[in-house]
This record gives sequence, structure tokens and C-alpha cells, in this order.
Amino acid sequence: MQTLKFADTVAQQRSYFETDATKSIDFRRDNLQKLKRILRDHEIELHRAIEADFNKSYFETFLAEFARLSIDIEHTIRNLKKWSRKRRAPTNIINFPATSYLVPEPLGVCLIIGTWNFPYQISLSPLVSCIAAGNTAIVKPSELASNTSSAMARIINDAFPPEYIHVIEGGVDETSVLLEQRFDKIFFTGSTRVGRIVYRAAAEHLTPVTLELGGKGPAIVNDDCNLEQSVKRLVWAKYLNAGQVCIAPDYVLVHESIRDAFLSSAKKSIEQYSYSLENGNYVQIINESNFKRLVNLIDYDKVYCGGKTDAEFRYIEPTIMINVSPDDPVMQEEIFGPIMPVLSFSSVDEAVNIVRRYPKPLALYVFACSSQFKKHILDKLSFGTGAINDAVMQTTNPYLPFGGVGESGMGSAHGKAGFDSFSHYKSILAKPFWLDSNLRYSPYSERKLKVVKWIAGWGRRR
Repeated sequence: MQTLKFADTVAQQRSYFETDATKSIDFRRDNLQKLKRILRDHEIELHRAIEADFNKSYFETFLAEFARLSIDIEHTIRNLKKWSRKRRAPTNIINFPATSYLVPEPLGVCLIIGTWNFPYQISLSPLVSCIAAGNTAIVKPSELASNTSSAMARIINDAFPPEYIHVIEGGVDETSVLLEQRFDKIFFTGSTRVGRIVYRAAAEHLTPVTLELGGKGPAIVNDDCNLEQSVKRLVWAKYLNAGQVCIAPDYVLVHESIRDAFLSSAKKSIEQYSYSLENGNYVQIINESNFKRLVNLIDYDKVYCGGKTDAEFRYIEPTIMINVSPDDPVMQEEIFGPIMPVLSFSSVDEAVNIVRRYPKPLALYVFACSSQFKKHILDKLSFGTGAINDAVMQTTNPYLPFGGVGESGMGSAHGKAGFDSFSHYKSILAKPFWLDSNLRYSPYSERKLKVVKWIAGWGRRR
């Protein structure tokens, strides 16, 4: 029954897309403005839903969810006309006279699968790009944040016709049925394990995918950094959303000469922030299974500070672990929680070698003043996104594409990169009739061959 229902929705969207209604710039702009308007009009309802899922404060909800979406929408509206124009490309000598250009066009019917840690921003930011590029969309929020999923479905489905934008709720079964359908684009945010499943399903229809995954992203702290400022920024980034952030520093590599000073400063910073559910700057772990998983990663013999837990409220105190080795359980998987393992290094090459033990991370952060140290890290290590002397904030710049590499993801999102992810660029060569070369036409000759070789640079030596 579900298969027929989902297939009907996809078919309705494909029929609607083929009317070309979604392609005009005015239509796209109007619907982006409409999306922002309904989010603003239902702001309190949406906040209450996320509060029920995470016990998240209004300030953090606005900071991490609504502010980001508003920035995305406004940036997209301002640049939409420019992004949608055809773009001139150079023409080589063999095609003279001619004009070459690229024309962006929407891909068609898109599936956006969101995750639960920032349920509005992660589900709807790709939707902004999808609308901007002129597509239709089915949005599947995570069932783990059930209240926010229901709120999104109710608000968006009331505002938009199902043949254009539709939210479908459900869990693994519903997602599996959705993935059986033929889409023109799939945008998935979540774990690497599930990303592989999505990629295999997309391959059945040769559907292009963007995968925003994760991994063990390090923060590397050198001995010449501004320690107080580095710790302040790093602690905030690590414990934002109780560490349930795909680009949070997963572990910290600290130069051995400042290890003790770093630990002392980090503990002090945690105390100054006064993290608690009551203070509105901390949230619950999303569910019981993730709570148990995180508790099992804590080695209490290696806890420097924190470590307290409360199963009833799914609360884990901001925790720092020391004397951690790359072989410890906490270093074998992405933590995705408020546990900060601290490892030390004595040289930049040692830090590089530790990071290389793991797949390429989604995010990497360097805290240092030395240009040589920063350059060495950036030259030697591959990662999706990052920052120097800060963490997480790079994603607030819509001019920076966001995406992973290797097991941390493929494709990019945000701003122009998001528009491109949901677009196809048609390559056009336009020639006049007033001049034509006989080189390509038969009969062929030695003289023609010499000219073609010269044009192709065949005889040139470098």
C-alpha cells in the first residue's frame, strides 16, 4: 500500500515538473519567500516541537536552526537571478567561429532525507537549494526527532501542494520504500553506514546523490596558539547541542608541551559555561539507545572532568577523557556526543599520522599561529570542511561550500554549491552558418592531417 502511495506522489511531482511551472525565477523566489514566511509564522510551534525532542532552549533553536535557514534563504534570493543565468565559456580554435555557454537547468523530482540533530536546518536547507534550482521535492525528516518531524509535515504540507513539495514521515520501512522509487536527485544527511544503503539504492536508477556524512574530525592545537581563546571556541563547538553535531571536534590533539595547561583551561571553560538543561545551553541525548552507546564509550579511569550521567533525562555531563590512545573504544567510531578525548603529539608529523589512521574527516580544525604549521596540516591532510583558530563557524558562511570527502561524504551544499547540486549544466556550442572549415570532412589528405595535428598540439614537445 505504501509503495503505491509513494509511487503516486513521485508520479504527481514528475507530471507537475514536466509542466515547467517550477522553472521561472519569479516562481522560485516566491516559494523561497513563502518558506521563510511559514517558518516565521509557525516559529513558536516549531520551537515547542524541538523542545519536546531535545529540551532545547529557544535561543539555541534560533541560533542553530532558524538563523541559519534565514541566512540561507536571504542569500539564495539575492543571488538567484545571477546563479540561473547562462554562463559564457571559452571556445577553442578548432571550433572558431562559435559561442560556448553553460545553461543551468533543474534536475527534476528530488528526495531529501534529513537527520535528527538539527532537524529543521538539515532537512530544510537542502530544500532551499532544491527550490532555488527549480525542482520539486519530497522531504523525509528523521523519525528519531518525532515531534519536529510531525511539526514539519503539518506546516509544510498545509502550505505547499503535494505535487510540488511534500513531507513524508516514517522510519526505516518508509525510507526503504521511498528509495525504491526513481528520483532525479537524492540528498542524504546521516551516518556513513546508512549513506552506503542510500548510495546502493540510488545506483539502481543511476540517480545522482549528495551524501553529507561524518567521521572522526580532529581539532589540532599547537603550542603557539592563543590558548585561552582557542579553548573557549573549541569547548563551545564541542558541546554545542551536547556534541550531537557532525562537524563538532570529535577528538583533540594537543601539543604535549601545553597539554596540562589546555586541560586546566578546558575544565575552567566548561565550568564558566555552566552547561545544564536548566540554563538553556545544553540538550538531551536524542534517545535511549544513543545515550547507552555514549555511556559505554566513557572509560571512567580516563575521565579528567565530567562523566556524570542521568538515564531518566538522557543527560551526559560535558566530559573530557585523557591518556587516550588511538586504539581505545572512544576512538573507534564517531562519538556524536559530549565526550572529548584528548591526545597529545610532539611534532606536526605525529599529529598528521594520528589523523591518517582514520578515514578522511568531514571537518578538521587547526589552532595555531605558525604559518608553517598551518600550511603543513592543510597540505598533508584531506578533509571536507574546516577552520583555522575556530570551529563549526565555517558553515555559517554561505559562500563556503559544505561537504565531505571519501567516507565523510560526496557533493556539496549551501549557497551556490547547493544550487549547483540540484542543477544540471547543459553545455552548448552555438555556431553560425557563414563560415565552415573543410578539415573534418572527407576526402581526407596528408595536408589536412598535418593541420589537425598542429591544432591539436600533437607535434609539440614540452
